Amino acid sequence: MASPTSEKSVQQLYKETRLAQKRLDTLLRFLPDPVFAFSLNNTVEYVNPAFERVFGWKLKEIRGKNIPFIPDHLLEQARQGMKQLYENRTVLDFETQRYTRDGRLLDILINGAILYDEDDTPMGQVLILRDITFEKRMAKTNRIMFDISTALHTYHKLGDLVTIITAEIQKLVNVEGAFILLADRDTDELYFFTARFKDAASGRKFKKLRFPADQGVSGHVFKTGKPLLIPDITQCHFYLRRVDEETDLVAKNMLSVPIKLKDRVIGVVSVVNKLQGQFDDTDTDQLMMVASTVALPIENTRIHEELEQSYADLKMLNQAKDQVINHLAHELKTPVSVVDAAMKLLGKKLAAKGISDEKIQTIIDRARRNLKRILEIQFEVEDLLKKKQFTAHHILTRLVDACVDELTLLAETEVRDGSRTGSVEVMTSVRQAVEKIFGPGRLSLQTISLDQFMELHVQDLAPEFAFRRLTLETGLEPTDPVRMPEEILEIIATGLIRNAVEYTPDGGKIDIRVFTRKNRPVLMIKDHGIGFTKDKLRLIFENYFTPPESSEYTTKQPYEFNAGGRGFDLLRIKLFSERFNFTLDIDSTRCAFIPADTDTCPGDIRRCTFCTTPDDCLNSGGTTVMLTF
Repeated sequence: MASPTSEKSVQQLYKETRLAQKRLDTLLRFLPDPVFAFSLNNTVEYVNPAFERVFGWKLKEIRGKNIPFIPDHLLEQARQGMKQLYENRTVLDFETQRYTRDGRLLDILINGAILYDEDDTPMGQVLILRDITFEKRMAKTNRIMFDISTALHTYHKLGDLVTIITAEIQKLVNVEGAFILLADRDTDELYFFTARFKDAASGRKFKKLRFPADQGVSGHVFKTGKPLLIPDITQCHFYLRRVDEETDLVAKNMLSVPIKLKDRVIGVVSVVNKLQGQFDDTDTDQLMMVASTVALPIENTRIHEELEQSYADLKMLNQAKDQVINHLAHELKTPVSVVDAAMKLLGKKLAAKGISDEKIQTIIDRARRNLKRILEIQFEVEDLLKKKQFTAHHILTRLVDACVDELTLLAETEVRDGSRTGSVEVMTSVRQAVEKIFGPGRLSLQTISLDQFMELHVQDLAPEFAFRRLTLETGLEPTDPVRMPEEILEIIATGLIRNAVEYTPDGGKIDIRVFTRKNRPVLMIKDHGIGFTKDKLRLIFENYFTPPESSEYTTKQPYEFNAGGRGFDLLRIKLFSERFNFTLDIDSTRCAFIPADTDTCPGDIRRCTFCTTPDDCLNSGGTTVMLTF
C-alpha cells in the first residue's frame, strides 16, 4: 500500500505535467512561427495554428500524411538537410523554400531537432519554419532599387536606361520576360521600347510590334491607369494573341502596371511567366514601386533626347538652307542671264532693221532693269540668310521701286491710240489688274472621281516624259469621290509623278494606284528609284526636299533623271494636306548600292556596275508616297 507521501508526490507530478502540457499547448498555439512535428516516416503528427495560417493546411486533413510542399528542384537539398539533422541532432537557420497549399512559394528559415524517447531512440522530428519571404523580397527590392537609382544618373540615353531597368525588373520579380511599353502620343499606340526575353533576337521581334493603346492587357492598364494581374492567360478574353503569334512568346500568366506621372500615364511595365509560384500582391507592389521611380526619369530622358534631336535637325536645316540658296541661285542666274541677253539681242535686231521707237526702248530698258533687280534680290537674300543687317530704308526703297515700275507698266496698258483715259478710270483698271495678278485666288471645292481623274491626268503628262525609258504601271480602282479643288489635285499629282520620274533611273518602274483603305480613297505613287537616306527622309518637309549640290546641276529639263525639280513639291503638298484634310505618308529606302547622299547613280540600269538584271535595281530602293483623302 502506497504511503500518503508517495501518493501526494504522484499527484503533484501529475499536476505539474498537466500544467507543463497546458503551457506547451498555449505556447504552440500563440507562437507566431509555424511548428511542424512529424514521425520517422515523414507523416505529420502535429502542426500549430501558425502553420495552418501560413501554409494553408489544417491539422485534421494532414495528420498521418505527407505534406507535398517541397519544390521538385529542392528535393535533393531537403534530403541533405535531413541527413544533417540526424547527424547533428539539430539544424539551425537552414534556408530553403516551400510551397503553400495555394501554390505560393515561400522563402523559409528552418530550425529543428530530433525527438528521442527515454531510451535515446529517435522517434520523430520537430521543425520551426520561419517565413522570411517578405524580408528577402524587401532586401532584394532595396538592392535592385538602389541599382536602378544609380542607373538613373549614369545613363543619358533612353534606350540604355530602359534596358538596364528591364533587366533589374526581370531579376526583381523572377520572371521569364520583362517589357517596357511606351505610348506614341501622335498615333495613340503602344510599342515595345525594350523587351527582355530569352535572347537579343527574341527581344528584336517585340520591337517591331505596335498596337492601339486600348488593346490587350497592357492597353487596358494604359487606359485605366490601374495594375492588372492575369493568373491564367487562357482565361483572359482581351489578351492580344498576335503578340504570341508574331514572337516566340508563349504567355502563361502576366502582370502589368502603369508608368504614371502626376497627370497622365506614359507607358506600361509588363512581366510574363513567373518562374516560381504565382504572381501575388507583393509582386504588384514591387513593380508599382519600380514604375513610379522610373516614370519621371524616363520622361525627362525622352524630352532631353527630343531636344537633342531637334537641335541636330536644326543644324541639318541650316545646312539644307545653304543648299537651297545655292540651288535657287543656280536656278535664277541661268534664266535671268538668258532673258537679259535676249533683250539685248532684241534691241540690236530692232536697230538693225531701222526700228527706233522710244516706247519700245522704254519697255526694253524697264525689263532689263528688273532683270538686274532680280539678281540684286538674289544677292540680298543670300546676305540676309548669312545674317547681314539691312536698314528699313533700303528695304522700303526696294519695295517702292518695285511698285513704281509695276504700276507704271499697268497704267501704260490702259493707253489706247495715244489718248489717255481719266485718272480714276486708269486707277480702277490698275486696281483690277493688281487684284487679278497678285490677289489671292478663290478656289472652289469640287467632287472628283479619283480613279478617272488620275487616268486622264497620267495620259496628259505621259508625253512630257516619253523620252525616258520607264515602265509605268497603273491600277486605278473606283473609290468614293474626293472633295477638293481640281487645280490643287492637278498640282499634287503632277508634283508627285514628276518627282517619281526624276528619281528613277532609265529601265526602272513607277506604280500608280488608286484604291480604298478603311473606307477612304487612297492615291499611291511608288517609284523603284534611288530613294532617300534616313536623315533626308526625316527632314523631307523641313528642308524643302533638299536638291543635289549646285555643282551637280546641268541644264536638265523637267523629268530627266536627277533633274532635281524645284524642291518645293512635297512641302506644298504637305501644306495642301492641312488645308484640304488629307494625310500624306512617305516611306523610302535608299538604294543599297549607293547608301550615302554623296553616292551617285548613273541614271540607267544598263550602266549600273552593281546590277546584273533590272530586278537588282527594282529591289534595291525606292519611295512610296500615299495620300489618304
